[in-house]
Amino acid sequence: MAEQPKDILTGHEYDGIQEYDNPTPGWWWAIFWVTILISPPYFFIVLAAQGVLGPTGQYERQATALIAKQFAEVGELQPDEQTILEYAQKDDWMAVARNIYIAKCVQCHGIDGQGLSGPNLTDDHYVHVTQVVDIVDVLNKGRNNGTMPGWENQLHPNEIVLLSSYVAALRGTNAPGRAPEGEVIAPWPEVDPNEEPAAE
Repeated sequence: MAEQPKDILTGHEYDGIQEYDNPTPGWWWAIFWVTILISPPYFFIVLAAQGVLGPTGQYERQATALIAKQFAEVGELQPDEQTILEYAQKDDWMAVARNIYIAKCVQCHGIDGQGLSGPNLTDDHYVHVTQVVDIVDVLNKGRNNGTMPGWENQLHPNEIVLLSSYVAALRGTNAPGRAPEGEVIAPWPEVDPNEEPAAE
C-alpha cells in the first residue's frame, strides 16, 4: 500500500493554532488564470462600448424602458401652452423631467437653473423666449450657432415637452447665480388644473 503523504506544517502559529502547508487547489488556479486572460479583452470591449455595458448603461436602459412605459400611458404630448404648464404642476412627471435636465442641461445652466455658461432660468428675464411655447423651439433647434445645442434628434418629443415644463417651472425660483439677461416677459398664463392636456 502506498504511503500516505504526511501533513506538513508551515511553522506559523497564531494563538496556538498551526497552519498546514497545503497546496492551492488546481480549480482555484484555473479560475485565477481564466480571469487574468479574459480581463484585457473585457476591458477593451467595455471601453469601446462607451459605457453601454457598464452600470451607467444598464441604468440608462432601464430608465429608457420605464419612460417608454410611462409615455405609452399618456400618448403623444402636444407642445402647446396648456400641456406645458399643466405638466409643470405634476410632481411625478417633473421628477422625470429633472433627470432629463440633469443629463442634458446642468453643465450650462446649473443644477438649480441658476446659469453657468448658459442663462439663468430662474428669473423673469428671457433670451429667445416671449411665451412658454418658445421654450420648445429653443430646446428643439438650439440657439447661438450651436452654443445651445438642439435636442430634437436626441430626445423623444415627449421628453422635449416635459423638459419645457421643467424649465417653465424654474421661473420665479430666483436661484442666486448668473445675472439676468434678455428682457422681462409676461407671466405664464394660468391653466385650469381640471382641463386635460392635449394628447394624441
